[in-house]
Amino acid sequence: MAGETGSGKSTQLPKLCLEAGFGSRGRIGHTQPRRIAARGVARRVAEELGCELGAEVGYRIRFSRHDHDDAQLTVMTEGVLLAETRGDPDLRRYDALILDEAHERSLNLDFLLGYLKRLLPRRPELRLVITSATIDPERFAEHFGGAPVVEVSGRGHPVEIRYRPLITEDPEEADLDLYQGVVAAVDECLAEGGGDILVFLPGEAEIRAATQLLTARLPESIEILPLYSRLPDQAQDRIFRPRGPRRVVLATNVAETSLTVPRIRFVVDSGLARVSRFSPTGKVQRLPVERIARSNAVQRAGRCGRTGPGICVRLYDEADFDARPDHPDPEIARTNLAMVLLQMKDLQLGPPEGFPFMQPPGRRLVRAGYHTLHELGALDHRDNLTASGRFLARLPIDPRLGRMLLEATRTGALAEVLVIAAP
Repeated sequence: MAGETGSGKSTQLPKLCLEAGFGSRGRIGHTQPRRIAARGVARRVAEELGCELGAEVGYRIRFSRHDHDDAQLTVMTEGVLLAETRGDPDLRRYDALILDEAHERSLNLDFLLGYLKRLLPRRPELRLVITSATIDPERFAEHFGGAPVVEVSGRGHPVEIRYRPLITEDPEEADLDLYQGVVAAVDECLAEGGGDILVFLPGEAEIRAATQLLTARLPESIEILPLYSRLPDQAQDRIFRPRGPRRVVLATNVAETSLTVPRIRFVVDSGLARVSRFSPTGKVQRLPVERIARSNAVQRAGRCGRTGPGICVRLYDEADFDARPDHPDPEIARTNLAMVLLQMKDLQLGPPEGFPFMQPPGRRLVRAGYHTLHELGALDHRDNLTASGRFLARLPIDPRLGRMLLEATRTGALAEVLVIAAP
C-alpha cells in the first residue's frame, strides 16, 4: 500500500483490518521502525476506537510492554516482532501483519521481509500488508512475487515550498550558519500567521543549541519543545497533546514518518540528519551528519498541510535538492555486518548467501564480518555460535562492545568498562 504522508496508512489500515475480521482468530501485528512511533500510533488508534490503551489495542517496545494477552492489535517495533520468531518461528499468534514505513529499509525490516517471504508458503492464511510512501513500491511487490500495489490519496491541503539557502551567491549578503538559518526561518514562519512550527535538525546536540538560541530570542508566550527518540514518555505527551500557546518543536528525523505532531502548519527543514554508517577502514560505527535524500525531504514537507495550507522552508536551494539521491541507502548497506551475521546465526536464518534479502550485502563485507566474529570468539571454527556468541547476540550493541562487557564481567571491571562502552 503506497501513499503520501498524511494519507492515514498508519492509523486507518489497522482499523480496516479489525473491521474485516482480523484480530479475532489471532492478533494483528503492526510494526514501526522506531519506539516513539510505535507508542504514538498505538495511542492514536486506541483513541479513535474509543478503547483503553493496552486493552484491545496496545504496544510493545524494547524493555516495555503495554498490551493485554487478549489484545486484538499490537503495535511494536520491528525488532520486537523479529525477536518473537525465536520462540514462535511460524508466528502463529498473528493472523495479519502490517509492516509500516517499509521505505525506510531498516536492518530489522530487511530481515522481516526475507523471513516472511519464506514463511508465507507455510502459512498461506497469514495476511501481510506492507505500507510505504510513494517511493518505489514496485520493488516490494516484486520481492513477494508480484503482490498487488494499492495506492491511496495523500493530504488534502497544498504545501508551499520555500528555498532559503544558508550560503548565498550575493556578495552583499553574508552566509548563515545552521542556527542563524533556523532563527531566520522561524521568524519568517511566525510572521505568516498562526500555527505551530516543526524544525528538523540533525541530532540532540543541535536541538539543545537551537533551543538555547530560540529561547533567548523568542517571546515567552511561544513554547519550545524538543522531540527525539530518547525523549521520556511524559515529555512526548506534551508534544502530542498540545494545549495553550503556540509552539516550536525541534525534532530529529523521528518526526519524518508515522508520527503526526498536532497543529503543525510550518516546517523548517535543515536538509541534514545523523546517519549511522560503518567505516570498513577504521572499523567503527559512526554517526556523521549527512544531507538527506529527496524522499526524506518530501516526507518532511508532508508534516505540514495536514489541516490546512502549509509552508515548508528548506535551508538549501532547489539545485541542491535536485542533486540529492532519490532514496537513502538501506541500513544493511551501511552497518557493521558482524552484528548482522550474529543476529542471523541467533535467529537461525541460515547463511546470508541463501537468505532472500531485497538487497544482499557484498561478499567482501560478509567475509570481514565473519572474521570479526571469529576474533571475538562468537563463532567456532565451523561458524557455529559459541556460548559467548549467544550472549552477545542478545545485547543491542556492537558485538565488539558487547565482548568488552563480557570480559569485564569476568575480570570484575564492569563498572569501569560500562563507562567506555556507553553511547
